[in-house]
Amino acid sequence: MEPDSLFMPLFRNGLDPIGELGRRREEQPVSRLDLFGNTVWLVTRHADVRRVLGDHATFSNDFANLLAAGGDDAEEMGLADPGGLGFRDPPEHTRLRRLLAPSFSARRLDALLPRIRDVVDARLDALDQAGPPADFVELFATAVPAMVIGEFLGVPEDEQIEFGRLASGRFDLIESILAPLDSAAASLDYLMGLIERQRRNPGEGLLGRLITEHPDIDDRELAGMADGLLVGGHETTASMLALGAIVLLSDPERAAFVRDEATDPDPVVEELLRYLTVVQVAFPRFARRETTVGGRQIGEGDLVLCSLSSADRDPALGTGLDSVDLTRPPTPHLAFAYGIHHCLGAQLARLELRTAFPALLRRFPDLRLAVDPGELRYSERSIVYGVAELPVTW
Repeated sequence: MEPDSLFMPLFRNGLDPIGELGRRREEQPVSRLDLFGNTVWLVTRHADVRRVLGDHATFSNDFANLLAAGGDDAEEMGLADPGGLGFRDPPEHTRLRRLLAPSFSARRLDALLPRIRDVVDARLDALDQAGPPADFVELFATAVPAMVIGEFLGVPEDEQIEFGRLASGRFDLIESILAPLDSAAASLDYLMGLIERQRRNPGEGLLGRLITEHPDIDDRELAGMADGLLVGGHETTASMLALGAIVLLSDPERAAFVRDEATDPDPVVEELLRYLTVVQVAFPRFARRETTVGGRQIGEGDLVLCSLSSADRDPALGTGLDSVDLTRPPTPHLAFAYGIHHCLGAQLARLELRTAFPALLRRFPDLRLAVDPGELRYSERSIVYGVAELPVTW
């Protein structure tokens, strides 16, 4: 099997990973790609992906290592350090995660639930007021996580939707190459100003708590952590809301099942997370030493890309995984990754999804897509898969 393009694991056929990923998972689960002229390995099987993501001693996540592996090509592309937890190794990763983890405790998230419900209701009102047809992406899917993550961090309510726009395009590889620093710089500028305000009058959000509990924390580091939470928690949840709506509205029986007051939303959300796996590829790993994955020799310095979308369709997890079964017992999916880099905000995202889908379908019992699903314009070459707009009517 010949080496292939970097973008191959990001291509989809509608909501499904392209068939090539399934063929590789079956025939050659660890295969070579062509990137920067270096050796890059694509891992497609669930067990192998867990092996790589769970072994931070062998596989580094440090951004400096990624740049070094990319060489001159990476420098010419102007790749910028995204900051946050995603591209940090222990002990730095451990230190930062310990600072943030208390804010994601069950008690803190439970306290946020009434606000999540209020946000969802407010955006349903906005959708209703816009009148059919309306763009579900603009009015609901992108606005809900923008307001929730803004509330979580301590962004004033009247600035939350605009704040969410600062994360736009950060996972799109083409946009990142064309304008690698613009959106990140705008976000950090905003956050530095917000931190200055919070130092004068600390609020109850994460930024205010960290400033109160750790007054010596560096402003730039704090802004980087907050930016990482914005980027990690906004576009991913927005894509799940939009793509999840497509899955539910494409089948009246699914919509009716979720609308039913007796339905437990937890298994529904887990199945949608598995089936859609909007974060298609985990952040790249860099092999610190020679090792073996899936029977292939990985050399020191090689880059390893883990296809989460392929791993979550692996038949080793069960049968019929290329289809949606909202009654399926939850599988050990990798939609939130695995290991020390398992998404810190996973439970917050789950709260949003568990709240949003039933509320949406109960508020609009005859909600349906306003276009044929084949006409939808999905994101291409983006690590986070999504849809540009989603016209709905009722």
